[in-house]
Amino acid sequence: MAEFAMAHAADAPAQELAERCAAQLMEGGAGHTLGFVYATAALADALGDVLATLRERTGIADWAGTVGLGVCAGDAEYFDRPALVALSAGLPAGAHAMIGRITEPGGASGGPPSAAGALGVVHGDPRNPGTAEIVAALARRREAFLVGGLTCAEDRFPQIAGEVVDGGVSGVLIAGEVPVAVGLSQGCSPIGTVHEVTEAEDQIVVALDDRPALEVLLEDVGVAAEADPRPWLRNVHAALPVRGSDTGDYLVRNLVGIEPAAGIVVIGDRVEAGQPLLFVRRDAEAAAKDLKRMLAGLKARTNGPPRGGLYFSCVARGPNLFEDEAHELKAIREAFGPFPLAGFYGNGEISHDRLYGYTGVLALFL
Repeated sequence: MAEFAMAHAADAPAQELAERCAAQLMEGGAGHTLGFVYATAALADALGDVLATLRERTGIADWAGTVGLGVCAGDAEYFDRPALVALSAGLPAGAHAMIGRITEPGGASGGPPSAAGALGVVHGDPRNPGTAEIVAALARRREAFLVGGLTCAEDRFPQIAGEVVDGGVSGVLIAGEVPVAVGLSQGCSPIGTVHEVTEAEDQIVVALDDRPALEVLLEDVGVAAEADPRPWLRNVHAALPVRGSDTGDYLVRNLVGIEPAAGIVVIGDRVEAGQPLLFVRRDAEAAAKDLKRMLAGLKARTNGPPRGGLYFSCVARGPNLFEDEAHELKAIREAFGPFPLAGFYGNGEISHDRLYGYTGVLALFL
């Protein structure tokens, strides 16, 4: 049965932070075989040195991780400061395999598929336009349920997958014999109803329900056509319902722009005629409520406290959404009690075979 240990440190040079984390891990993680490490953007340039120190001090050869705007450590979060969090796992022999950098969907077909029921913990580069397709191909080829997120940094976007890489999707595959439960919490609430895209070109939504797309958007938001869009536009997004979902799941995408003269709406994903689409609003109250729903559902599926966990949240959540510090992490702690938990705030979240936005994805090792 897998055991886990978590360590975190902040406000020091990268080398010192890595040494402090390694020392903490060795107190409860001697003999562990896999590690996860997440760093704030201030440590992006030093991630290779961090990896080398963690390997040398802990004896753990295989590490996966990346950089985020902030990092999660138990019920604490770190933003705008040098900080490091690490989670180590004592997995059975042969229970994990590293996933090297995949830069295009076809690359996901390399290597043999895994046993069904495996968990993939993966990290992606937001600069790669094929990331969503790579995630889908990887989940299908490896027969895995994926969790993770997209790197969030200023000018460097490093990932760790046995070594420091960038530009694609990478991580680790954990065999299905390691029990896990996964939950997803949305950060936006629907406004209006689900519409049908009746005319579109790539990312441009021309018509919804045979009406100009912008006209439908303004009606759903409840503003006049002549009103200044700036006060509301940044908190309203498009959402693409997941076909076949029995939970009303949807993928949130940014509104890239509007064109009043043409009546069109541009969103951050490709759309086509016949596709369902609705508009949503980023909402702290709704996000907090959905987080509680997700945690209650996970608790009903578990027996006793988790042995360890990973949490991946959007940069638009955390202190950018909730008034209380570490709101999400404290809610997790309230639901399950203290356990080793690590994660980061990224440019997008990965759950199953899809790339999400404005969500929180929690993976619990049981």
